[in-house]
Amino acid sequence: MKKFIENLTNIWKIEELKNRIILTLAILLVYRFGAHIVLPGIDSAQLHELASRTSGGGLLDILNAFTGGAFSNASVFALGIMPYISASIVVQLMGIAIPYLQKLQKEGESGRRKINQITRWLTIAICIVQAPVYLYGINRLGVPDSAFLLGKGLNFIIPAVTILVTGTIFAMWLGEKITDKGIGNGISLLIMVGIIARLPQAFASEVASRLTASNGGLMLILIEVILWFVIILLCIFLIKAVRQIPVQYARRTADGGSAAVEKNIFGARQYIPLKLNAAGVMPIIFAQALMFIPATVAGLSQSEFAKSVQAAFSDIFGFWYNLLFAAMIILFTYFYTAITVPTNKMADDLKRSGGFIPGIRPGKETGDYLDKIMSLITLPGSICIALVAIFPSLLKIIGMQDKWALFYGGTSLLILVGVAIDTMQQVNSYLLNRHYDGLMKTGKNRKVVS
Repeated sequence: MKKFIENLTNIWKIEELKNRIILTLAILLVYRFGAHIVLPGIDSAQLHELASRTSGGGLLDILNAFTGGAFSNASVFALGIMPYISASIVVQLMGIAIPYLQKLQKEGESGRRKINQITRWLTIAICIVQAPVYLYGINRLGVPDSAFLLGKGLNFIIPAVTILVTGTIFAMWLGEKITDKGIGNGISLLIMVGIIARLPQAFASEVASRLTASNGGLMLILIEVILWFVIILLCIFLIKAVRQIPVQYARRTADGGSAAVEKNIFGARQYIPLKLNAAGVMPIIFAQALMFIPATVAGLSQSEFAKSVQAAFSDIFGFWYNLLFAAMIILFTYFYTAITVPTNKMADDLKRSGGFIPGIRPGKETGDYLDKIMSLITLPGSICIALVAIFPSLLKIIGMQDKWALFYGGTSLLILVGVAIDTMQQVNSYLLNRHYDGLMKTGKNRKVVS
């Protein structure tokens, strides 16, 4: 406890880090506040049926979690950040086939800015399509016609669509501001804060179920909490696990003053760390974003087959839903790893710095070797992520509440753990750069070596 308080004090001593944390918290507060501002023209008192439909642990519940409860509140942030994520998926997938996007990917920072601009425009286009679907869809989810105070004519739809599109753009801007001026990944933090807001209610519901219904009592609650911490530890291990590739550097010499004493200079790190889960939580987010498509498309048809497909993919604890979810996670893990881990560039940088992997020629052979190793370790990593993602469906066997079970794996837990680790690592780097003891390291404060 003393160490924890000391670390908090050290964080507060670093002016830049303190300002970034305050800005991040302020932006998250703005986002949470906006999630409770109901669209003009909708009676908030008549949204109770929509709230009950989105709190049953189904697909709508996950969508509501991703929007931080804004979906069930019919708020200005009802679409949340999901259109931006969908646009990012589309742009990255098109980057494989469209030469122009491939060219932009190779142009460095300028190309990245152009890709971000394309993503933003595509986000607006997706919002323009999704906003009317949402406004008419909530009517089918139990919101009565009387809740629409201005009716559902153009005098309501056009302003409401404009507000929803603006809300998503504003949420996207908030996320980018956190990434640039705050601490952590902004988009992931916006999703995480919505998930955390649901944790106390989910736990309280589980406790009430176990105690009032004599369904295991306090002992089973204790076992569930212990199991939860074990799963969290396994997720941390999964996210932080690395394969170390040994590297040797050619010996170089430098003059040590007038005496010209030779000193051996070697690289500070003698290995290349390849993460078991290099893609982080993004494959989970991408896969979850696309899992709404089968049920949505099937809902457009009235055939018996379409109804069966809609029913199968609306149940997040069902077999077919989890099978497709796991397969998409594995696919996106490989895809995102190939984008974020440029093995050829790593090989070129290693060659320029005079380093080499023992037994492997520098250059192309090193790149091929790193690519091979990356592919081999990505497979078990992606399978483990997929197993954790579908683990909540297995807990239904012991009668666990749906909302509480979702925190034992799936999207919720992996996002919480992944985003928390990423944010802590950024805070840790600030502490270490200022010669303080980091959050993930014990020991005395570091002193500047003169």
